Amino acid sequence: MSEIAVRIADWQQDNADLRRIREAVFIAEQSVPPELEWDGDDEAAIHFLALENGYPIGTARLLTDGQIGRVSVLRDWRGMNIGDALMRAVIAEAERRGLKEQRLTAQVHATKFYERLGFEVVSEEFLEAGLPHVDMLRKSG
Repeated sequence: MSEIAVRIADWQQDNADLRRIREAVFIAEQSVPPELEWDGDDEAAIHFLALENGYPIGTARLLTDGQIGRVSVLRDWRGMNIGDALMRAVIAEAERRGLKEQRLTAQVHATKFYERLGFEVVSEEFLEAGLPHVDMLRKSG
């Protein structure tokens, strides 16, 4: 039986794992240019790692303004509710920090996933890194 856990990551200490996951998902699979994937927000962001039996398989980040991003799960672990566990941890941390609104920019194919977590589409569809996206918003309590 595999054990899934989500924890807050340290950008310096967990950098190799965070980069490995994001490079596999965004740069290799989705052809996001590296210069768009790596930005100045990573240093100040709160990062999360999803682990299966201690092996890092997914990541997400939360910015201090409530913006959630870089939600990614390695291909072999998709469909196992890893993204759900990641997002629930991110939302819980945002709420713990008093962030009453959480925002994200979702790839259009993932909007139903985020809607199940309480997010609503708040924009028209647009292209980001060549992929169709929408802005989404979740309001706490």
